[in-house]
Amino acid sequence: MAQVSMTVRLDSQVKQRFDALCNEIGMSANTAMNIFVRRMISFGGIPFEVSIKKPEDYIHDEGVKAFREMRAMAEAGLFPDLTLDEINEEIRLAREERAEREKVSV
Repeated sequence: MAQVSMTVRLDSQVKQRFDALCNEIGMSANTAMNIFVRRMISFGGIPFEVSIKKPEDYIHDEGVKAFREMRAMAEAGLFPDLTLDEINEEIRLAREERAEREKVSV
């Protein structure tokens, strides 16, 4: 198979980070690009979601989804009744988890 060259323009900092990551994985940037191109061809498009959503949007969407699932389960009688103290404890734990996630993302 004949080989041809392709030029890709990248910001210098992006290129440095890309090269470092490829090196850490144990492959060249050229090999990584070949893998990406072949994956696009086999996938029939970009092999990952391209979206304008921000990470916090995904967290919100996941929270709403989890709430709706739990609500449906509760309506189906799959949860025992909780006391007010138990509900407040669940809320406290959820707030602690959120605070920990916010610490990690900062």
